[in-house]
Order: sequence, then structure tokens, then C-alpha cells
Amino acid sequence: MAVQQSVGPDPYFPDNGDPRYRVHRYELMLDYRPGPNRLSGTARINAIAGRAQLAEFQLNLADFRIGRVRVDGRQPHYTHRGGKLRVRPAKPLRAGAAFTLEIQWSGNPKPVPSPWGGLGWEELTDGALVASQPIGAPSWFPCNDRPADKASYLISVTTPSAYSVVAGGRLLTRTTKASTTTWVYEQSAPTSSYLVGLAIGKYQTVLLGDPGLGGVPMHGHIPAHLLPQFSRDFARQPGMMDLFQRLFGPYPFDEYAVVVADEEFDVPVEAQGLSLFGVNHVDGARSSERLVAHELAHQWFGNSVSIADWRHIWLNEGLAKYSEWLWSERSGGRSAQQLAATAHRLLSARPQDLRIADPGRKSMFDERLYERGGLTVHAIRCALGDEAFFHMLRAWVGLHRGSAVTTSMFTAHVARFATEPVEELFDAWVHRTPLPPLPMPEARAAV
Repeated sequence: MAVQQSVGPDPYFPDNGDPRYRVHRYELMLDYRPGPNRLSGTARINAIAGRAQLAEFQLNLADFRIGRVRVDGRQPHYTHRGGKLRVRPAKPLRAGAAFTLEIQWSGNPKPVPSPWGGLGWEELTDGALVASQPIGAPSWFPCNDRPADKASYLISVTTPSAYSVVAGGRLLTRTTKASTTTWVYEQSAPTSSYLVGLAIGKYQTVLLGDPGLGGVPMHGHIPAHLLPQFSRDFARQPGMMDLFQRLFGPYPFDEYAVVVADEEFDVPVEAQGLSLFGVNHVDGARSSERLVAHELAHQWFGNSVSIADWRHIWLNEGLAKYSEWLWSERSGGRSAQQLAATAHRLLSARPQDLRIADPGRKSMFDERLYERGGLTVHAIRCALGDEAFFHMLRAWVGLHRGSAVTTSMFTAHVARFATEPVEELFDAWVHRTPLPPLPMPEARAAV
């Protein structure tokens, strides 16, 4: 299915992305030196102009030195200020035309500022990693930074041989010359720029489970001293993968990797085919197991099926939150109904002024959005019944694989699996702020 493109700027981040064109593929050739935190790169970007002639366009890129810009081999006029690289081709591009953009850049990468602190490239004590949600991708490469503009990626990283490089996707080659090693990864599935993950560090790599015939290869990349704790904390991830494939459909990518950085993180961060955890999420007691499930579930909800713009983030987080509850229910823990009741009690004691269909930029990562999103999914399950509910989820993932979606698309999709109208359910849970009563399985006849 074609990627859903929104027609204008993202309402929450109007300075990010350019809807006048879309990118088909990024090829990034990077050289990184951890000591001086020095990054140099060349990008080859294959793109397609939109429905109008393209006299100029823009990309997002942080404060790097630009060495070269070419559009179809010709030098354009360009300016680079305030995180925007504005490009005016020597000759306007006709509507619908394919074009190739080449950019060279270099400098000292650092996080870009945001309402939630610095995002994107982060220099660690010994290495670096990228955690870009929602607007951190321009901290390390030039991109059309909007979630609906999904492209394939080839990423080549050269770094000192003492370091490992992990990126989302399939490792094609690893070549050592003198004191450096070049790692080349391919992510062929359509990927939003904020979901391009990268970690550079001194890691030990372990296989998570036996993929067997037709299984999903899963690896952990961790500091050696955390291996005993990691082996327990992530022991049930293969079981999660099996369950989620049964419930949601086939895993949408070639491989899945987990990186544990030797630093503390506030929360884990998902990337496409890759999740990043902090040392504080590994304690040998499975204290963060729900987060292991949450990040894995994002591979279906948020990564393969992405959002058209950031107003719809509850679709990512609500479905990932509910996946935590499904894992608990199916692995001997508390049932989804019990966890929904706990979430409902939590929300009843909090201000009820959040509309999850459009939470606003300041509240898009509010804990209430996650909990109410999970409750909304539970209300849908109670209304449809289990058979129709899981059929609905598998169809949603299958129909929109590699695409971008909206709340109205999800509402219409759920309605096709319901025996009674669902508009009132979505109105109460998604579009209004007061907290509806706790959904119960027997409430189906009342919906």
C-alpha cells in the first residue's frame, strides 16, 4: 500500500520536513571518530517531486559544515541556517520528477534542542548512539524529517576497530582496513527518519533464542559486564516475538536487535528493527520486562505502521501499551482486564484535560496518553470480542505495512469488524477528555 502523505506541514513541528517532495532512498556514508566526536558524511538521496513544479525545497540538518551539494549532478544555490538546508536547483524540477541529491557535511554532532531536552546524536562516555524521536534525526544526517516520509536506507559507518556499530536492518558487510572497520547495513523496509537507529560502542553480541527455520534473527549488543543480568532480563523476548507474531501477524522486518548502552536512560527508545535500553533497565530481576515487550511491539505499531503526523501518536503508544498487557496476560501475569483497572484508577486521580486524538505538542509524551491509549484499545477489544479484535489487529498491520495512518483511518477500520457502530466509543475515549467508565468484556452489547 502506498505511504499516506499529509498534505501540509506537521502541525506540531511545522519547521520539520517538506511535503513538496518525498524521499525514496537514503544512502549514508559516515566516518565517526569517538575521541574527538568527529563525524563526516556523504548522503546520496533519491527523491521524487510532488504534484507541483519544484523550484526549491528544504531538508533538516543541524549545524554542520557543508562541503558539497549537488542536484542531479549540478550545483544548486543553497543556504544552511537554523537547522534548515534550503536548496534551489539550477533548473526547477518538474512535477513528479525523480531526482538525486548529494550532500557532504562534517562537524561535531550533538543533540538538537527540543521541549524534551536534546534529541538525536548523543556522545557517550565511550561511543555514541542515536535516539531521535520525534525530531532528532537532523542531528546527524540531512533528511526530510517528517514521520510519513518513509524511505529505505543503506548506512555505511567507518569507525576505529575497537568499536562495534549497530544499526537497524541487515548487516551486509564488515570490512577492516588498518585500524578502522566499515560496517554496512541495509534497511529495505520504508523507514521514518526518526526511526533510523545507530549505536557505536564496545559491545558483546549474543544471539537471543534460536531463530530456526523461518524464524526472526534476534541479537543483543551489550557491555560484557552486564551479560549475566541481560541473559535473564531478556530471556523471554523470543516468547514475546512468537506471541506477537500470532496476534499481530509476521514480524515486519528482516531482523531485530537490542542494544544496552553503558549509560542510564530515562526510558528505552525504539528504532526500526532496533531498540535501545539503558543500564538501568538491566538488573537481572526482569524489572523492566514490560518495556521489553513495549519496544518490541512498536516494530508493528509505530514502525511498520507509522503515523501520518504527530497528532496521532496515541496509535503508536496505545497499541504498544496494550501489547504489554497482552504479554502479561499470556505469560502468566495479571490479565489485561486487571491492568486496565489499574490504569483506570491511575487516570481517575489525574486531571482529565487530555484529548488523545490531538494531545498537543506539550502533551504528546504524557503518561496519561499511554495509559488512556491502552484503555482505548481495551475498550475496542471488549466491544468486538476477542476473535474479531485480533482479526482486526492482524488486518490493520497487514493492510498498512510500510505505510502511514491516521486516527480516522483506524476508526473506519475498526468499524468494519464491529457488529454495532463504534463512533460513540471513539468519541468518548479518543476525542473527548472526561474518562469513560472502565471497559468490561460484558459491555459489548451496550456499545
